[in-house]
Amino acid sequence: MKLTEKMSYLKGLMDGLEIDTTTKEGRILVQMSELMEDVVLYIDDLQSQVDELTEICDTLEEDLGDLEDEIYGEDDFDCDDCECFDDDDDDYSFDSDDDELYEITCPTCGDTILIDEGMIEEGSINCPNCDELLEFDYENLTIEDFEQAETEDISEDE
Repeated sequence: MKLTEKMSYLKGLMDGLEIDTTTKEGRILVQMSELMEDVVLYIDDLQSQVDELTEICDTLEEDLGDLEDEIYGEDDFDCDDCECFDDDDDDYSFDSDDDELYEITCPTCGDTILIDEGMIEEGSINCPNCDELLEFDYENLTIEDFEQAETEDISEDE
């Protein structure tokens, strides 16, 4: 039973009781009944608005899904479909939890790239954004160089 139906039933019961509105109790019961009727109408109106907004959101969600399918294709985005790395870079995977990842910034385009130790050991990679050759030479670095780089990273975060 809906709220409006319950309220109509309750109002019918009160009318059938023939409440004396000259007494304090009678006036309170009638006022409470009228207040409840207003609240029920307000709730019914809010429910209609919520239903309408839900329908609009569902339509927007469907339209957005269609747009995503049109832009990205039917399948989810898969890095195998893009040219993020050269074909010979397929050996690298970030699935292992043991691999520590490093952030580097391409000096040409400013793109931030995540690399692992295997990529560093390879010696170079091409930037996936601008195709600039990024070379890694860590053979002549000392422990102080690494500590200084960490200190600079910490001071930049502050």
